[in-house]
Amino acid sequence: MTTGGTVRLNKRMAGLGLCSRREADDWITKGWVRVNGQVASVGLQVNDGARIEVDRRARGQQAAQVTILLNKPIGYVSGQAEHGHEPAIILIDARSRWRSDTSDLRFQPAHRKGLAAAGRLDIDSTGLLVLTQDGRVARQLIGSDSTMQKEYLVRVGLDGVATDVQSRFPLAQLARLRHGLVLDGESLRPAQVQWQNPEQLRFVLLEGKKRQIRRMCELVGLKVVGLKRVRIGAVMLGNLPAGQWRYLRADESF
Repeated sequence: MTTGGTVRLNKRMAGLGLCSRREADDWITKGWVRVNGQVASVGLQVNDGARIEVDRRARGQQAAQVTILLNKPIGYVSGQAEHGHEPAIILIDARSRWRSDTSDLRFQPAHRKGLAAAGRLDIDSTGLLVLTQDGRVARQLIGSDSTMQKEYLVRVGLDGVATDVQSRFPLAQLARLRHGLVLDGESLRPAQVQWQNPEQLRFVLLEGKKRQIRRMCELVGLKVVGLKRVRIGAVMLGNLPAGQWRYLRADESF
């Protein structure tokens, strides 16, 4: 909420990239935030020139938060369990950690506490799913102002044909996939779409509407028969096996 040129402190802190709004409220409640030298209260309104200071204890708490990269298999939902399907977070345990993970972190049950998916990946899709305790990471990936690239490899069919689809697919329809489609009453942002081989397309999107790629393909007569996310920002899925996970390293960033 904005009042006379001011905004709530938690929103201002999130906008500055200090933390998520939820974290901000937690820190404020604990007395870890000062505004212009005074201990802040929950709901405080601040202007752009306010001096915000955060206690080092909050920084220590934030430094202990983990971000996990999972190669989600088919059959798991990204978030909460639904329609009898299990959430991807149940795959996060010591046994399913990738043996080639180079992180120095030792898995602890506390690393699952507050872990949430930063973006969706459909139940019938596979590939890179980010689960994080860090609100800054979540905002970077799925915030309303996010421009993070997501890359997918998409196997498609056309009119019941599963081979050499590229030769049968009109160039004008490929152009529509790149820019010109409307979903949920809104024009989609321009996308990078090109053929990887005669049966597989590479998509790079800047947004993530529900089942977006499948719906885009339907609009141009294509049927998706396989979809895998291989990159988010600068972080690649790489050789991470299906159903296994690793920690985001300190030297990595999206």
